[in-house]
Amino acid sequence: MAGVIIRSSPLEAAAQPLLEALVAEYDSRYGTAGRPGGARSEILRYPAEVYQPPLGDFLLIVRDGETIAGGAFMSHDDETVELKRIWTRADLRRQGLAQRVVAALEEHAGRLGYTRAYLTTGFRQPEATALYRMLGYRPLFDTAADPTLYRSLPFEKPIGARAGQAGTSPIYPPAASFEAATARVLAVKEGQERKVLDRLATRRATAA
Repeated sequence: MAGVIIRSSPLEAAAQPLLEALVAEYDSRYGTAGRPGGARSEILRYPAEVYQPPLGDFLLIVRDGETIAGGAFMSHDDETVELKRIWTRADLRRQGLAQRVVAALEEHAGRLGYTRAYLTTGFRQPEATALYRMLGYRPLFDTAADPTLYRSLPFEKPIGARAGQAGTSPIYPPAASFEAATARVLAVKEGQERKVLDRLATRRATAA
């Protein structure tokens, strides 16, 4: 049985296996010294509302009552969504589950009118880098450069009404050092956070 895709939320019990596994995996790969609160603080960075339509979505694959894969997206603006929390249970990897999650997220985002998917993965996750390239995501970094000089590796893909078109975003140059890369990543995340939270505030005001 392949499992069924359901809509969920970071607050629901069904999502906890995904969130806890991501915390453990990220902390094991990157440590906690440079992350106040470790991976958990990053994973819980945003209110759950940013993963609800029309601002986002949060999907799980459930089989026999168990969560085996999942992922989410949230919107930066009227065109771009950022894919987040892509995960497959460790003993079920390389079976196409992550590909199925990403395809479902792209489809849902396209139906909401978004035309560009953006995502990042860490420099110590080569399997994720390979997956996203296989799924047609265009690297926004110099693939010949040392990935530690980016720390966070960005990708994009046209979706929805622009599916199949070529991406046009510029390629980022590598930073001068790991420390400089870290500073750049933090600045980018802060800018993205402002966009996401501003959209959420606007949505709340409209709904009030």
